[in-house]
Amino acid sequence: MAAFYAGFPETVPVRTVNRQCSSGLQAVADVAAAIKAGFYDIGIGAGLESMTVNPMAWEGSVNPKVKAFEQAQNCLLPMGVTSENVAHRFGVTRKEQDQAAVDSHRKAAAATAAGKFKDEIIPVATKIVDPKTGDEKPVTISVDDGIRPNTSVSELAKLKPVFKKDGTTTAGNSSQVSDGAGAVLLMKRSVAMRKGLPILGVFRTFAAVGVDPAIMGVGPAVAIPAAVKSAGLQLDDIDLFEINEAFASQFVYCRNKLGLDPEKINVNGGALAIGHPLGTTGARCVATLLHEMKRRGRDCRFGVISMCIGTGMGAAAVFERGDCADELCNVRKVESNNFLSKDVL
Repeated sequence: MAAFYAGFPETVPVRTVNRQCSSGLQAVADVAAAIKAGFYDIGIGAGLESMTVNPMAWEGSVNPKVKAFEQAQNCLLPMGVTSENVAHRFGVTRKEQDQAAVDSHRKAAAATAAGKFKDEIIPVATKIVDPKTGDEKPVTISVDDGIRPNTSVSELAKLKPVFKKDGTTTAGNSSQVSDGAGAVLLMKRSVAMRKGLPILGVFRTFAAVGVDPAIMGVGPAVAIPAAVKSAGLQLDDIDLFEINEAFASQFVYCRNKLGLDPEKINVNGGALAIGHPLGTTGARCVATLLHEMKRRGRDCRFGVISMCIGTGMGAAAVFERGDCADELCNVRKVESNNFLSKDVL
């Protein structure tokens, strides 16, 4: 129905994919893999989420045998509780989390003011309905409206923990409830050149890994090395990272665990400021990453996108800037990897 509404003819096939927080990136990876396999030459990997309309909580029942398996039971933990688990187990302080949130808002506000998001955002005409009077007001949304430029550590420190009485995860250092959609157009390089289309980036590799559901936020710390290694690269080869900030606790942990340069990560802010519409995030991160890589030019060849995934997974993908790809860019010997969730501890 959405495809018809968007103007696609009946001859275009569609399908849906669900990998929770990584659904948008999984869609992009699936299209890239199908093109590489020769199934078709052009595809769109897209994701959407309306968290204000669709309930995030599971309302159905589950097999009672779940209670007999701790890890299966942990798949049902509220994501905020898993954030608290990460903070507690790995010693991520409240101050570190609040500072990460402040940094995210500051960078996102600066990027918005500088017009950096204009090339990747399509304005959406919609309406706002007054809940009291029912009056409708037409509006056009062209910027992310969750960014709070004046956020400070002192202000965030006043917020109470949400998921645990003596915890550290608050509304201020968690990603917000958001609506959004994103789409990534992919095709064979030869087809893009024949059509005269600009090539923003090259999809190199993708990896999805499993981790302990109780600390699902550690996913990027396992997935990033797996994806980078399968691309024949090392972490030091990556010039830019987009790591989803589901919660500040897990973002800070993954950044520190991998020893990444903070100046390379979420340079235009992340989900703590922009938002994390679950199905959208993967596609949104691709747009943000590739446009920033284009701006940086020759100083930025490889970029990585990664996120943690509810129920205990992580995903990551490696991209190369489109105007510097060559036949020999992936020639390092790639050894098989066998990453397990325990490797992150």
